[in-house]
Amino acid sequence: MDFGFTPDEEAFRGEVLDFLAGHQGLNGYFHRGENTGDGVRKVYRALGERGWLSLSWPVEFGGGGLSPAYEFILWDEMAYARVARPPMGPGLVAKALMAHGTAEQCERLLPGLRLGQLNFALGYSEPDAGSDLAAVRTRATRAGDEYVIDGAKCWTSNAHWADCIWLLCRTGAQDSRSRGLSVLIVPLDHPGVSVSPIPTHDGGRLNEVRFDGVRVPAGNRVGDENAGWQVVASALAVERHVQFPPKRLRRDLQDLVSWLEKTGLSHDPVVRRRLSELAVRVAEVEALALALLGEIISGQPSAVPAAYHKLAGTRLAQEIARSAMEFGSSEALAKDSDIEFMWRQAILETVGGGTSEMMRGLIARQAFGLDSKG
Repeated sequence: MDFGFTPDEEAFRGEVLDFLAGHQGLNGYFHRGENTGDGVRKVYRALGERGWLSLSWPVEFGGGGLSPAYEFILWDEMAYARVARPPMGPGLVAKALMAHGTAEQCERLLPGLRLGQLNFALGYSEPDAGSDLAAVRTRATRAGDEYVIDGAKCWTSNAHWADCIWLLCRTGAQDSRSRGLSVLIVPLDHPGVSVSPIPTHDGGRLNEVRFDGVRVPAGNRVGDENAGWQVVASALAVERHVQFPPKRLRRDLQDLVSWLEKTGLSHDPVVRRRLSELAVRVAEVEALALALLGEIISGQPSAVPAAYHKLAGTRLAQEIARSAMEFGSSEALAKDSDIEFMWRQAILETVGGGTSEMMRGLIARQAFGLDSKG
């Protein structure tokens, strides 16, 4: 099995590294600092100007028509440089629009997404539903040519600076589960929408987004009414290769090594053995990421490889950060030091994008044929 990249893909990596040289210090991957949202939006616009937010879009939609490997390289290097994570708009939202949206929706929204001028937050999780999206209760009631929305979403990333929310809401009966959901595009500055902060223990911010009689045109629905589950599932299926880039872990390990050198612990044989073990684990996650990329490029089902990769990668992020505490330096517990921040942040990675428990459940069902009774 050949895990290598083509000469053209490696040449693109060189272009990405040149671009990143001008954006050092942003730290937008973790959103550390009050103004990182502004910086990240500027980065997205700069990427859009280069056509890098639409690398794998079909040419007929204004994209580059390139392999998903180009997206993987871009966001892997962005993660290593700590500059930014992949935006939801040009990725998940745009690809769902291409598959399920109307010609009018594509004409209206895709140019802004391609250029990094239109930013989306994902409105999935809810206070009473958590990660069980089939239990969503936020309701959209049809009223003539509009939908009237009432309810709330929580733990919503970037809603305080995004332009729109990609809203999964219930249009069928409450007990219809996944068969009664629809996707609506809702501008976040609409009357009746309110966004409140939810502080996270890494110093960042998630949000609660409430909808109180919010009216949006029926033309903002993506796909058929009550077919939102298919819209959401198909979009996630094509974005898995960029959501958890493995070079983030290589950077974590390198930062740990640099910290150990400063503290004088790097020559301890016990420490060196543990670092060797972690280096092997990083290589394993990189292999899982490349295997996942191969599945996506070849058009094979990728849910199980993606779950393996996400589960292994986010657990390893915690283990790398926790190692600093295990080595016994007091700085590892000093609030707001870089190494202590790494630990607080790594905990969140096992929740975002599907909890570790959800990943294990998916693997059990789809890879091993087990169900909740097994």
